[in-house]
Amino acid sequence: MTREEKATVIKDLTAQLADNPNIYLADISGLNAVDTSNLRRACFKANIKLAVVKNTLLAKAMEASDKEFGELPEVLKGNTSLMLSETGNAPAKLIKNFRKKSEKPVLKGAFIEEAVYIGDNNLDALVNIKSKEEVIGDIIGLLQSPAKNVISGLKSGGGKLAGILKTLSEKE
Repeated sequence: MTREEKATVIKDLTAQLADNPNIYLADISGLNAVDTSNLRRACFKANIKLAVVKNTLLAKAMEASDKEFGELPEVLKGNTSLMLSETGNAPAKLIKNFRKKSEKPVLKGAFIEEAVYIGDNNLDALVNIKSKEEVIGDIIGLLQSPAKNVISGLKSGGGKLAGILKTLSEKE
């Protein structure tokens, strides 16, 4: 690979790191052709970009990036695959599900919305991270609950002002 080709790869990797809030580094070495194909297919279905990268080029892309990757460059040893996703927990769920049938992929580290996770022991924590959509749904559910209580109170009060006030005072 020439210097120009390496520079192009580093530039492309830097752009991918900038464009994705959720970055996973995994080891998929040792997977046979069938398992690798199944993993790639699962990533495609889950809208996760999967690419095997050279550690030195990824390290240079991380240095060139505006993001603070903390200790993440230290895990760039051996085989490294880059998993990029819009949803923070999607790659973790995919890895956990895939490992029901295989020992790999092994999580090396992750960068999720500016937080750094190092090591495979963080996989369960990453699976449990809620996406923005899930958090918004939880908040809306919490906000709707009191509104539903007020509405049901208004309905049970018979529509008369005295009944409504009595129902609302009982709810306090």
